Parts: sequence; C-alpha cells; structure tokens
Amino acid sequence: MSSTLAGRLCAHTSSIAAAIACFLAVAFLLTGLEAHVVMTMTRSANEIDDARANRAAQAALDALASRLEAAVKDNAVWDDAYAAVGSSAAPDWAYENWGKTSADDPLYDAAIVTGPGGNVVSAFAKGRKFEPREYFGKAFDRQVEVAASPQSAPLTNFFKTKTGVALAVSQAIQPFGAVEGLPKSSVLTFSEELTPEVIDKLSQEHGLDGLRLQSTPEPGLLSTAITDMNGGAIAYLVWPSKAPGNAVFDKVYPYIAASVGILMLFLMVALLAGMFETRRLRRLAEAARFVASHDVPSGLLNRHGFLDALEHVEVASLYVIDLDGFKAVNDAWGHTVGDELINIVANALKRCHPEILTTARLGGDEFALLRPGSAAGSEMEDAIFGLFADPFRIGDRTIEVRASIGVALRSDDITPSELLRRARMALCRAKENGKGQVVTYDPEFDRERQRVVELEGGLRKAISNGVIEPAFQPLVSAATGAIIGLEALARWRSAAGNISPEVFVPLAEKSGLIDALGAHMLRRSIEHARNWPGLALSVNVSPVQLCNPDFAAQVTAILQESGFDATCLTLEITEGVLMTNPDQARRSIDQLRRTGIKFALDDFGCGYASIGALRQFGFDRVKIDRSLVLGLGEKENGVDVLRATIALATALGIPVTAEGVENQQQMEILRDCGCDQIQGFLVGRPMLPYEISLRLLQQNAGAQFSTGRLTFEEGSTPASKYSPVGRRFN
Repeated sequence: MSSTLAGRLCAHTSSIAAAIACFLAVAFLLTGLEAHVVMTMTRSANEIDDARANRAAQAALDALASRLEAAVKDNAVWDDAYAAVGSSAAPDWAYENWGKTSADDPLYDAAIVTGPGGNVVSAFAKGRKFEPREYFGKAFDRQVEVAASPQSAPLTNFFKTKTGVALAVSQAIQPFGAVEGLPKSSVLTFSEELTPEVIDKLSQEHGLDGLRLQSTPEPGLLSTAITDMNGGAIAYLVWPSKAPGNAVFDKVYPYIAASVGILMLFLMVALLAGMFETRRLRRLAEAARFVASHDVPSGLLNRHGFLDALEHVEVASLYVIDLDGFKAVNDAWGHTVGDELINIVANALKRCHPEILTTARLGGDEFALLRPGSAAGSEMEDAIFGLFADPFRIGDRTIEVRASIGVALRSDDITPSELLRRARMALCRAKENGKGQVVTYDPEFDRERQRVVELEGGLRKAISNGVIEPAFQPLVSAATGAIIGLEALARWRSAAGNISPEVFVPLAEKSGLIDALGAHMLRRSIEHARNWPGLALSVNVSPVQLCNPDFAAQVTAILQESGFDATCLTLEITEGVLMTNPDQARRSIDQLRRTGIKFALDDFGCGYASIGALRQFGFDRVKIDRSLVLGLGEKENGVDVLRATIALATALGIPVTAEGVENQQQMEILRDCGCDQIQGFLVGRPMLPYEISLRLLQQNAGAQFSTGRLTFEEGSTPASKYSPVGRRFN
C-alpha cells in the first residue's frame, strides 16, 4: 500500500517538475518570439520604406523623362517645323524656335536638329552652339538613327557626357496629321543634364531627402541605377534611408520591457495555478479514459474497450447480438424511445447469465457478450433469447423486438479483431437465414466469401472480355403463333461451367458491376436484334440500374451508337423498384419513353404494386408471373385468380404477356383469358442467335401453328426435355 502511494507521489512530483520546466520553456520561447517579432517588425518597416523610396527614385527619373518626352513630342509633331526643316532656312528657324530657348527653358538645356542623313542642322546648349557627338559620344548617332523613323514614339535614353549624365529624348520631325509612306526625316532632340539643381528638384518633388548623383553606389545608402541604351549603369542616384522602423522601436522599447516583466509575473502565477490544475487534469484524464473505453448512454464497454478486454482473455466464447426490428422502433417512436430501449437491453444482457465476463455495446443496436471457455453453451443462447420473449414496456408503449446471434470461439492464435470479425460474420449469416437465429462461425464462411471474391473477379473479367452473351427466348402471338418478339437473357459460360443468372446478377448488384453488365448486355442484344428486323426486343433491367440517374443517358447513347430503332425496344422491370425508389424510376422511365422505348412490368401478380402505381407509370405491357401459370394445374381457383389478374390489366388498358407456359392446356386458358402474347418452353426455349435465325427461317418457310391449337414446328424441342431457365436479366 505504501509503495503504491510512494509511486503516486513520485509521479505527482515528476509531473510538477515537468510543468515548471514547460512553463520556463514557454517563458523563454515567448520572450524569444517577442524579440523576434519586434525585430522583424522593425526590419520590415525599414524594408517597406526603402522599397517605397526606391520606387519613388524610379518614379522621379520616369517623371523627368515624361516631361521631356512631352516637350519633344509637342515640338517634333508640328506642321510648321516639318515645313521649315526641309527648307534652306532650317538652321535659322531651328535656332529661333529651339536653340535660343535652350538658354533658359526649364524643361531642357540643349536642342539638336539632325537631317535625314544624320548631319547636324542645328545644335545649341544653354543658347550656345556645341558639337553633340563630342558631348554625347558615338551613341548619339544610334539614338538619331532609330528615332528618324516617322510616326514613331519619342526615343528616351540616358547618356554619359563629358560633364556628367544627361537625359536625351529624340523624335522624327513630322506633320501633325498621319501621312503614309513618309521617308526618314529630320530628328529633334532635347536633352537635360542631371545637374545638382535638377537632382534637388527631384528630391523635393518625390520626398527623397539627401538625394544626389554619384558614379558608384555607396555602402549604407539606398541607390538606384541610371542605365544607358545598352542597359549598362552609367551613374547612381543615392540617398540615406529614413529607417522608420528604428524610430518606432525607440518609442515602444519601454513598453516591451514592461511586457517582459509582466510575462515573468504571469509565469510565477501560472506555475502556482499549474500545481492545482495538474490535480484537476488527472481526474479529468481518468474520466476521459473511462469515456474512451465505454459507451456513455448504456455504461457498457464500447468496441475499443471490448477489444482491450479480449486481449486479456485466452480462451473464451464471443456472442454478438443484433436487435431485429430496432429500426422500426426508431422510425415509429423516435430516437428517444430507441435510446431507452437500448439501455433496458444493455442492463438485461449484463445480468442474463452468471458466467458473463464482460458486456459491450459495439454500436447502434449491436451488443457483445464474453463468456469463459471454448464451448458455446445452448443455455447462454437460451438466456439471451429469453430476454426478448416478452415485449418491453416503455411508458405506455409495448415494444417487441427479437435478436439474432453470431458466435465465435477464441483460441490462443486468434487476435481480438479476428475473433470479433468471425462473430460478426456468423451474425450476418444468422440474419440472412431469417433473423431470430443463432449461428456459430464456421471456416466455411470464409471459404465461401473467398469464392464470392473470386467469382466477382471472374465476373469483372467476363464483362470486360465479353464472355457473358445473350440468349433469346421467343415471344409468340397467342392468336397466330408467330414469333413477334424476343427476350434477351444473360448467359455466362465460364471455363468451370455455366453460371446461373440467379448467382451472378445479385453479385453484380452488390459489387457495383450491374451498370457495366447491363450496358454490355443491352449493346450485345441490340447487335443481334438488328439481324431480325420486324421483331421487338425485350431486355430486363435491374432495379439498381433504373435508380441510377445516368441510366437513361446510358441507354440513349447505346441506341444512338448502334442506330437501333427505340420503338422496337422494351425494357422489363419488376414492381419492387416502384416501391423502393419511385421518383427516380419515374424520371428514368419518362425520359426514355420520350425516345420511343416501351416499358413492361415483369412478374405481375406476385408482388405488391398498387393499381395507382400501374396507372401512374402507364406501362405498355405487363407480364403475368409464371407462378400464376403454374397454379392453373395446382390450385382449384387458379383459373379464377389468373382471370382476375388479367382482367385488372385489361381494365387499365395494358396488354398482357404470359410467361412460363409449358403445355397446350395452359396456352389455351391464357388465350381465352385475354393474353395476347405467350412465352415459355411450349413455344420456344432460350436459344442462341443462330438458332433464332433458323427458327425464323422455318417460320417464314411456312412452318406454322395449327388453327385453334398451338403445335410445334418440326425440330422444336418439347418443354419436358428442359428445366426452367432461371432468372432473366439484360
């Protein structure tokens, strides 16, 4: 006892020490972060202002160039100037208008006029003649040559001169109106030297205190390069940074120091509070561990806690129980009543048998019981079922539910997760067998699942490889005995033998392959049906397909691809889809009916479709279920039931097809009751496409049914020789 208490004290001391260390680390971290933030803000403020200053310096140069460009453009694009420079009075005219004003013009201090060949017509700087090529260098010739093209924009460049740096703007002298095909003409060039006075003016205009011009940048100062027409730097504008971040830092420094002091004080308070918080958190952690391993509403272990409990049990029997009918309780009475029922069942399960090691709620209405030993006892199962023998009373409600049980036995080599998986697999088998049952896990379940997985893989390959092909069963006129249509039936002939549609169609629905299978069968059926013009084609549609919003578009695309007449196609559906998803079924049916496709209600008379549903969906045909046809010889009232069913369809104006007809007596009764189409082994078994073609040749050659009584053509097969074909599907 004392050692346990000592251990707890040591653990508490370690926790407090760890908390103190954490707080110190946080304090240093926060201090470091604060210093980093302040320095970053200071540096960022400086960088932002420096970037602004650089933009301002560039803007100053651009503004200087823009003013000079505007001046050149106003003087170069001038009808009088164009006429004057082409005359013998060009030098005098240029001097009077440009050279003389260079002495005191605020925009430029040099004006140069060059002729079409590059010769200098007039060149004055500060009102005095000068030699521009000596002043600007050889680059001046390139400037003038490029600018000589008429209707071009002013050409602006900086030049390194003998006395410093000058900005020169050149433009061809041209008339104001646009004239096509002007030759190279004279060029007017204005230049402005970047004197200290000009630099001071730029400094004042753009807020660049201390701005000056230097041949090289200076360390510690901001600068922007002035480049010539080749892009090379010929001088630099330099100025000192205002460093606003440093000024702000000097102002906020006292507050920063105060915040560090407050942080230290807070640390001391936090350390004291942490000692009390540690105790509280410990209690919360214990509660959290309970919540993590228990189902809060029922108080039982949850799945995570139950798996942990299984780790400590070597040999045990696991019972997984699922309530049958619990969803109906929620739907009828609401989740509040459902939760109360769950709690009642949870408490009852805990006490249902003395050997129970632990009880868990795995989720929803699924529970688990663990009992020692490797033998599943019938008394345990009886005790569980006994809990549900009588209805439960919740308030004034009487609620009846049952249970299905899956059992798995654990040995040393089975992990808890595997044990739970096996029990759930047994539970699924119990519910599939009809609910209210107990099933013990058998290794055959896994082998069966593996076979299903392999079969699914084979089905996927069979669809992609086109192995599944249609067979066709004739639809015969009850009046004439002639083949008037064909129903396509899916057939899968694998290397291991034929696989029934009763097997692979449900598998396709469960595995998500039904759309691909349906599209393949419809496409292949149409390919064959095009060889039999004049015959209607019926194709079965799975409810899963019909409820797919893309189904109608898929069918339409196949019809357009094949060029098949939509009015010759009938899609057969079962009435179950009208109840499970009537809205989507109606949308798909209406969309396809607009293209000319007909719809038949299959297996009519064996389900629950209402007269309202038949009227709402407006089927083009109903097919009487074969059970009604077989009932003609088995039940005394079979004819009356059949007659009433056909009369119902006839009253609604829907033609009737009878399927499963195997003898002449059935055919005659059906014809007398009003069936206009017959299908069954009596008139034709499912055949391969070439057999259908031969049958049609016989029919066209004159083989026919006798008057008033249906007979077989020569070579046809009696119905008794074949078993029923099983489930039909497109």
